[in-house]
Amino acid sequence: MKNVRQTNINIHRDSWVEINVENVAYNMRTIRENTPKGVKLLAVVKADAYGHGAVMLAPTLLASGADMLGVASIDEGIDLRNANITADILVLGAVPVWAVESAVSANVAISIFSQEHLKACKQTYKRTGKKVKAHIKLDTGMNRIGISPDKAVEFIKEVQNCDYIDLEGIFTHLAAAEERDETKKQIDKWNYVISNINTDGLLLHVLNTAGAMCYEVPTSNMNRAGIALYGLYPDLPSDNNIRKPVLKPVISLKARVVNIHTAHNGEGISYSHTYRAKGDRRIATIPLGYADGVPRLLSNKIFGFIDGQSVPQVGNITMDQMMFDITDVDVAVGDVITLLDENNSIDNWAKILKTINYELTCRLKVRLPRIYTR
Repeated sequence: MKNVRQTNINIHRDSWVEINVENVAYNMRTIRENTPKGVKLLAVVKADAYGHGAVMLAPTLLASGADMLGVASIDEGIDLRNANITADILVLGAVPVWAVESAVSANVAISIFSQEHLKACKQTYKRTGKKVKAHIKLDTGMNRIGISPDKAVEFIKEVQNCDYIDLEGIFTHLAAAEERDETKKQIDKWNYVISNINTDGLLLHVLNTAGAMCYEVPTSNMNRAGIALYGLYPDLPSDNNIRKPVLKPVISLKARVVNIHTAHNGEGISYSHTYRAKGDRRIATIPLGYADGVPRLLSNKIFGFIDGQSVPQVGNITMDQMMFDITDVDVAVGDVITLLDENNSIDNWAKILKTINYELTCRLKVRLPRIYTR
């Protein structure tokens, strides 16, 4: 079965992303099976599900074991509501105080950690008569957003006494799950706060994808699953004390050959002629470039695959197109070149660029149609 996500973009272009929905379901079930009994799971679908399509994948994630969804902004939560997603949704990032009422209208929980948030929640309650659903964010060492542990206990108790906030949970985020000493410091700060408050009925969440594979935090009752949902692994400690589940890859990137020509000996290819033909070479062009999310820094460093045979990408990747040397492969216009699939992980690109797989999946822009397969 194949579905094309409804979108206003022009899809009359021979390049696309394929998302294997069955593998998403498998990964979610696998994460559920590897989660301690009684611990809930929040599926992180921020940044359009890391570039995989939040609206399309949310129902599968919820049906396969997720208890709620995590987004980065109120707008992302509203998009899910507009798609008739009724599950609990939490905005994990900071929200503008002027937008709190929008979160209430959409029945989306927000993260709070400041007196300004409390004032905005109170004003929203006065205007709407509805309590603001919220989780308190602790900053135990990420130094990004959140309230510091030395102020957290007093703040939490203040929120618990508010009649205008429905406090649903408390959470923090691990900055370096691959570093056990740093993570222990964060967990110790978390435990200090939790041991000094009443946690009855609250969702308490510390562990992200990497954390859940490496640590146990008895003072939490919910984990957040992110990149693992999409068949990829985060950075992990170098030791063997890891519960690393077997995941299935989700994303493929493909394009059809739109032109084939011969570059003669010594002729340069693409901008700046960073590649020159050695002898006569057959060159294939596909309509895929850095505006679609394939970084220009990968130029002359990656391969495509045609019927299992690799072909090197040559010349600088341009905004909308790139070229491959197909001299040794039987290729015709209209044939498909695969850049990413289960045999050619985006992790390879991340290694070349010295970055993380998360960044690269998010780069695969919305102008690429997404085809969902089972």
